[in-house]
Amino acid sequence: MAEDVQRHSVHTLVFRSLKRSHDMFLANQGLLPPVDEKAENVRRTVKARDFYGLVFDDVKKMQAMKNLREAEAGPNPPPPGTDHQENSINENAVVPYMEAPLATRGQQNNQNQLANIIKKSPAMPKPKWHPPWKLYRVIAGHLGWVRCVALEPGNEWFATGAADRIIKIWDLASGQLKVSLTGHVSTVRGLAVSTRHPYLFSCGEDRQVKCWDLEYNKVIRHYHGHLSAVYSLALHPTIDVLLSAGRDSTARVWDMRTKANIHTLTGHSHTVAKVIAQASEPQVITGSHDTTIRLWDLAAGKSICTLTNHKKSVRDLVFHPTLNMFASGSPDNIKQWKCPDGKFIQNLSGHNAIINCLAVNAESVLVSGGDNGTLHFWDWRTGYNFQRLQAPVQPGSMDSEAGIFSMTFDNSGSRLITTEADKTIKIYKEDDTATEETHPINWKPDILKRRKF
Repeated sequence: MAEDVQRHSVHTLVFRSLKRSHDMFLANQGLLPPVDEKAENVRRTVKARDFYGLVFDDVKKMQAMKNLREAEAGPNPPPPGTDHQENSINENAVVPYMEAPLATRGQQNNQNQLANIIKKSPAMPKPKWHPPWKLYRVIAGHLGWVRCVALEPGNEWFATGAADRIIKIWDLASGQLKVSLTGHVSTVRGLAVSTRHPYLFSCGEDRQVKCWDLEYNKVIRHYHGHLSAVYSLALHPTIDVLLSAGRDSTARVWDMRTKANIHTLTGHSHTVAKVIAQASEPQVITGSHDTTIRLWDLAAGKSICTLTNHKKSVRDLVFHPTLNMFASGSPDNIKQWKCPDGKFIQNLSGHNAIINCLAVNAESVLVSGGDNGTLHFWDWRTGYNFQRLQAPVQPGSMDSEAGIFSMTFDNSGSRLITTEADKTIKIYKEDDTATEETHPINWKPDILKRRKF
């Protein structure tokens, strides 16, 4: 019969195991492991390459260039009468020294100074000539202030929203009314037409954000969450995301299909008057009555940076269609900015009105619309104001009803649609008869164009 195994407690077994380990390693515990020469060499090589790799590469390049120059030059013996020692000194010099007469050297110095002065003088680019614009159609039909406009991607029709709570869809070519959409219970303040789906989005002072299916002309989705009037809408160009902003000092990011409020972009301390979106960073920009512009990280739902240059409320923002830039409109002036970090470029001063809206086309014509019915046309690059117009009010309206609330260019950039306080929609086009001779550029550059922040 097998002998019974003596049972020990876990404490005893662990203690014995520790003692065995201690006895095994006691003899050489103070000794370091032997140095592996191969591993040490590899470590040194990697460290040197990591620290000085760029220097090694530069040395190799310089050596290769020197060999190439020597191969191209071929054998070149020194001219007779030159000392070998002087030649060797010249070879070792970083820049070969060539003796030149004093007169020649003085002339070279003067030429260099003159070249530096010419280089340093600031270049003032001349503005590109743009034909003037003229009013060619007035569309009446709304019974209240026309507050917003959105163009269809196919350039066939456009939609307007007004204080009469109705969204009207108009034919762009003829100006005829196609459809009236009713459903809002207060002023319609923002519209956006999807480029990816047959949807029209609208928002208003009734705190509602609606999605209309244009195949049935019916509301198919509501986006609930805003605590006050919603003033602006934007659609992301590449993903199914809707952005809205309003009087509750927030901008909200919605999943177009599920109606989920993905992010609430908080940080502004006053009404967010405008939100715009683009595919590249920053994907979302907001302008507010708290005088700031914020650039947002759409994925994180957080503010990247805040632009505080404006002194008065920012009512509109617009992206340039081809340059990676955007403009902001405020009663103090219009400012241009560079994406993605919001670098200030220049001021466009001179439109002394409350600027409600901005629009820019691919020809770099920027238009600003004022609360007093004035339209200013600018060359984007130079900031030259090449035309000023006063929108005529509809017969029977008071002059004080001249106010432009929103505007957009059509997709060709040759038609400008404005919506106004006299309850009309006005369409402007370029004057085909104008030339550079009949309408010359009257441009005098400033002596020193300062950046006024």
